[in-house]
Amino acid sequence: MSKINFRILLGVCLFLGSSPVAINQVLAKMPAQEGNLRNIRQLTFQGENAEAYFSFDGQKLVFQATGRDGGCDQIYSMNLDGSEVELLSTGEGRTTCAYYYPSGDKILYSSTHHFSPECPTPPDFSKGYVWAVYPGYDIFVADSDGSNPKQLTNSFGYDAEATFSPVGDRVVFTSIRDGDLDIYSMKSDGSDVLRLTEDLGYDGGPFYSPDGSKIVYRSHHPKPGQEAEDYTSLLTDGLIRPSVLEIFVMDADGSDKKQVTHNGAANFGPYWHPSGSRIIFSSNMDDPSGRNFDLYLINEDGSELERITNSEGFDGFPVFSPFSLRI
Repeated sequence: MSKINFRILLGVCLFLGSSPVAINQVLAKMPAQEGNLRNIRQLTFQGENAEAYFSFDGQKLVFQATGRDGGCDQIYSMNLDGSEVELLSTGEGRTTCAYYYPSGDKILYSSTHHFSPECPTPPDFSKGYVWAVYPGYDIFVADSDGSNPKQLTNSFGYDAEATFSPVGDRVVFTSIRDGDLDIYSMKSDGSDVLRLTEDLGYDGGPFYSPDGSKIVYRSHHPKPGQEAEDYTSLLTDGLIRPSVLEIFVMDADGSDKKQVTHNGAANFGPYWHPSGSRIIFSSNMDDPSGRNFDLYLINEDGSELERITNSEGFDGFPVFSPFSLRI
């Protein structure tokens, strides 16, 4: 793919969650610092907003957000220009990881509302920077306007990070149902659940390739001994430490697993380039402090690593518009 087409495609990546002051500072420096990005526009202006994903027709966005006054993340949709923001989830519990069905008439998301309308207890940061793996999360399907929610998973423990195959046949997700955080797939109605990963450690954040034949994901496999014991101990408390995550790919049936990155950094948010052979992801690999995350492109075989963004702060959760697939 030519450099000019690459810039056009990457220009539809979204960066949500920054403050208006911070993002305006980034935009002011964009011509000099971000030669790979064009026409960046801010879509949200309050609270914390994250994990925005396109509908398969490219007309809408679904995302999670916490209001400026706090509370728990809930699922919302909006138009591509940021207008017509609508609450889709129940407004109770905590939600995460929303995604459209290819048909466009339904959405997936995970929620704890069926266990309790209250927010789950935040993670204990006295143990360092950790992510909470809330056991109340189950995966729900609802109409695209949020109506008629239906529970798809029923095993106690974390079920989340669900995304749909562009082919429309399977959903891939992360679950602790067998005692560890592994990746599974299932049919769109929640049936025919298949386990795809088995090694000790966190496997998550999976996305199907444009043709549905492969899955890219983030993973941390602790070394035997103290590292494995620390991982297991944290997981018992419903926590994981995401300081080291590598990018992997596998076939859609879980076979032929291959490690893509080998840098020992926090690599996450992988998403397929429209070509189906490259992967865009977020990483702090070039920041010794570990606080600055930028976007990178890499070939599926781990070659031709290319840094895409250079601004200070957090650049993450990149996705390509479905329109990119038709270029």
